[in-house]
Amino acid sequence: MILIIGLGNPGKKYEKTRHNVGFQAVDILAKKEKWNKSKKINCFYIKKQINNKNVELIKPMTFMNNSGKAIKSAQKKHNTLTKEIIVIHDDIDIPVGTIRISKNSSSAGHKGVQSIIQELGTKEFVRIRIGIRQKTNGFISKTPIEKFVLKRFSLQEKKEIEKSINLSVQAISFILENGVAHAMAEYN
Repeated sequence: MILIIGLGNPGKKYEKTRHNVGFQAVDILAKKEKWNKSKKINCFYIKKQINNKNVELIKPMTFMNNSGKAIKSAQKKHNTLTKEIIVIHDDIDIPVGTIRISKNSSSAGHKGVQSIIQELGTKEFVRIRIGIRQKTNGFISKTPIEKFVLKRFSLQEKKEIEKSINLSVQAISFILENGVAHAMAEYN
């Protein structure tokens, strides 16, 4: 079972914020199927096939900074190898409209990813990083990162973020069919 996890924060308050692009990506992969709730793992999930592979889409309900707890529980439940875990999340170091695929890399300060690394005891999982940084002419926002990631996208950014979320969904399909190394060459 391949686990595809979208990171975000639960609740209406956080929908469509920069920090919830991972949730938005797995919602597209779910194709309007009904999410099941797991109280044991504290997540929403859908089991399905993508490119003839058995996958479980997961949205942890632990809030971003504790995402690792839900992922560790799901990994244990399915006896999934770490290399069969794909995490989709926001990345403030990448501009809006861009994605990057990485494996075995540090959290770079992302607390949700750091939680996963701590809980799994390794960085050996695939990450699809969706850029959320504003494209500005040298202007650096004075908004603290903790507040910036909870902001919604501007009207200008909405089309670009939709494009990059859809690109991340295409990357999932590409990874499942061709492998991570090929996907990194194709999408980075």
